[in-house]
Amino acid sequence: MPLVNVIRGDRIDPALINVRTPFIRIPLWLALSWWTIKALARLVVVLVRFWYVTAPAALFGWLYLRYGWVGPVGVVASAAAVAAGWGFGHRPSFLRFGGWPILSRFRRWRYRRNWHAAMVTARLAVSFDHHTVLPVLRKVRCAAGVDVVTVRMVTGQIPDDFAKVAERLAHTFGVRQVKAVPGARPDVVLLHLFRGDPLAKTVRPLPVPAVPEFTALPVGRCEDGDGYDLRLFGTQVLVVGATGSGKGSVIWSVVRSLAAGVTSGLVQLWGLDPKGGMELGMGAPMFARFARKDYTAMCELVEEAATVAKDRAAKLYGRTRQHTPTPDEPLIVVVIDELANLTAYLTDRQLKDRIKAALSILLSQGRAVGVHVLAAIQDPRKEVLPFRDLFPTRIGLRLAEAAQVDLVLGEGMRDRGALCDRIPQNLPGVGFVVIDGDPTPMRVRFSYLTDDEIRDMAHTYGRLRVIDGEILDGAA
Repeated sequence: MPLVNVIRGDRIDPALINVRTPFIRIPLWLALSWWTIKALARLVVVLVRFWYVTAPAALFGWLYLRYGWVGPVGVVASAAAVAAGWGFGHRPSFLRFGGWPILSRFRRWRYRRNWHAAMVTARLAVSFDHHTVLPVLRKVRCAAGVDVVTVRMVTGQIPDDFAKVAERLAHTFGVRQVKAVPGARPDVVLLHLFRGDPLAKTVRPLPVPAVPEFTALPVGRCEDGDGYDLRLFGTQVLVVGATGSGKGSVIWSVVRSLAAGVTSGLVQLWGLDPKGGMELGMGAPMFARFARKDYTAMCELVEEAATVAKDRAAKLYGRTRQHTPTPDEPLIVVVIDELANLTAYLTDRQLKDRIKAALSILLSQGRAVGVHVLAAIQDPRKEVLPFRDLFPTRIGLRLAEAAQVDLVLGEGMRDRGALCDRIPQNLPGVGFVVIDGDPTPMRVRFSYLTDDEIRDMAHTYGRLRVIDGEILDGAA
């Protein structure tokens, strides 16, 4: 027999369960009281949550009621005068406690407006159980030229997911570049949104440190406007870039930061310039050993450095794992301009094999005993530089192709923001620095030294040197 729904009167066949919705009558005064309490609670929440709007509004309202327009205008004028005085008097503290926090609030509001669309179009939104789950924008911290956005990722996401769509996010938010960096917590990623470009201007030569700090040599400027310090202690440095990309800026920036150590005897520079001294010749008095014409002399120089490394390793056996530079046993830096001329383009096969063998020893054993290599090259292919992976610190300047970026800096570095193939030709000395163990490439512009500045530095800090087997005066 067909059943009838007792609620709506509909005919249902079959109707397994019929349930009547309970109906409770309450007095009107009780309902009005509940709605009033609920509205007041929501108002309190809004007032507390948006205190930075409600508190000034309440203050200005009270001042207007008490003093008229003179009250609010006077407070605004006084606050502007104090802020101007503070800003001109001590700008760093004003930006830290006043300017940047206010700008961070404004930027957070702007990013939140486009957040949903940005996450969906970049395919960072996740559909789960018929719901769309978005990464959560936690906070925004502003600095000079960069906004650091803290994002809580959706379960299952990793920072590389954000790195792969960094270019899409940059276009969406209207910034120059977006870089994804792992946060302190495993479910957090930090998005660095770079608004301007502090590296557009040439970086002038930096002051020479009185005593070189080998773990932090001042060589240039970072993309956030701060100075960049290169770590030389315990590493080998490879510089790769196309013609005119600024490899000389990297070399001379490092040499300048070590100049005082050259004078004191704490540092020895050994130079190899297969191009006849075109790049390193102006600073030849800075080098304790310098070879520019004879490939046999270059081979012997590299072999001598490898011998020094092996002898030091034997002396340090059982005593320490890291050499400490002294005037008797100084830090040795072998500077090689255009390494491919020694490892690939050299026609004498026997000499080439000897150089490769000595370089392999230097790169694998030298960093712990204070014998370091700073090498520059244009062609990053494996057949040209077979021991590329032995350089823990790699610097990629302007490159010709996108595929070369990962070849030079490591797998996935271009997705993480190292766009070496997009560096303009009018920005020589701009590049990305990658250090083994750090998945985030750092965009840097190295300082530029003119020919006259290099000669003056060599005259000031140069000493008695051996060049191609001949003893020359450092002041010559």
